[in-house]
Amino acid sequence: MERRSCGVRHMCTLSLLLVSVCPLCCRASWMWLGVTSAGLPEQRGCSDLPLSHRQRDLCRKKPFLLPSIQDGAQLAIAECQSQFRHERWNCSTTEQPSVFGYELTSGTKETAFIYAVMAAGLVHAVTRSCSQGNMTECGCDTRLQGGGSPKEGWHWGGCSDQVQYGIWFSRKFIDNSVKNTSTSRGGYTLSTCNQHNSEAGRQAIVRTMSTHCRCHGISGSCALKTCWKTVAAFERVGVYLKEQYEDSVQVSDRSRRKTRRKDRHRLPVDMHQLIFFNKSPNYCVEDRRRGIAGTRGRRCNRTSTGSDSCVLLCCGRGYNTHLVRHVQRCECKFIWCCYVRCRRCESMNDMHTCK
Repeated sequence: MERRSCGVRHMCTLSLLLVSVCPLCCRASWMWLGVTSAGLPEQRGCSDLPLSHRQRDLCRKKPFLLPSIQDGAQLAIAECQSQFRHERWNCSTTEQPSVFGYELTSGTKETAFIYAVMAAGLVHAVTRSCSQGNMTECGCDTRLQGGGSPKEGWHWGGCSDQVQYGIWFSRKFIDNSVKNTSTSRGGYTLSTCNQHNSEAGRQAIVRTMSTHCRCHGISGSCALKTCWKTVAAFERVGVYLKEQYEDSVQVSDRSRRKTRRKDRHRLPVDMHQLIFFNKSPNYCVEDRRRGIAGTRGRRCNRTSTGSDSCVLLCCGRGYNTHLVRHVQRCECKFIWCCYVRCRRCESMNDMHTCK
């Protein structure tokens, strides 16, 4: 089973059908979002895409949102792979029917992060498209305008991002019809657990929004400021969700007749917390049946003490050292007129990979 981390140019673009299963990996995923692997648009209607009945109806009503669905998926996968690039599980993708493989249905902390970041990516992409004026159904959030604090010399104005529309569409497109509720006695199902984490991802967009202000006054005196809210860069959202992943809460699985008492979480779970009910595998050794790639061949840092260290990443198996030649342009000078002259510099560096 080949697992890969698709690069920016050939990013797997899931259409956020996490309630369904992606039929193929990177190249095919481009196709069923209406874009070829070469990046060229393909004329395909909603009926040609592998959507659920409910999603197909929504697609037909709002076909203008398909580009945002694609952008949101690319954003989410890139950020997932960035946040976990030094971890044993590095958010790799697979050519098996499910793009994320075993992690998509395992009910682990990794499953929780996947659902959260994909829902957040969709909210972010749709909201930004609204603010850029690409859609007629949404635009600027005018609810704040007129408010503020005149005594402190500022008021709400400008074009605040209409995040409510992005959240609404994300819920309509991703969440299924299962009511997302749980009791300490009954526990969660995989579906309600996934819905909870998707909502936590949406709320991450709200909790990381930024306030920007512009000064007004004579000679830049800033006697009055106009302020507005915008969604944060998605990298900041990714950092926030990674922190939630580290602090995720284990809950009881309703599908199991008996759950160990120490594994049951009887306190109410906050809507912003990520939840899971299965412990994660160590991801050290390749397991083709479960779609786990293992860490053999991964690059590690011999001097680090973090998760990218050769001790942790290689799971105690040791590492190989390779001498790598690096060639780059250096000592560049501008020559009048009009070109740049550079030297060709070479260096030899050690590269360490896990055994």
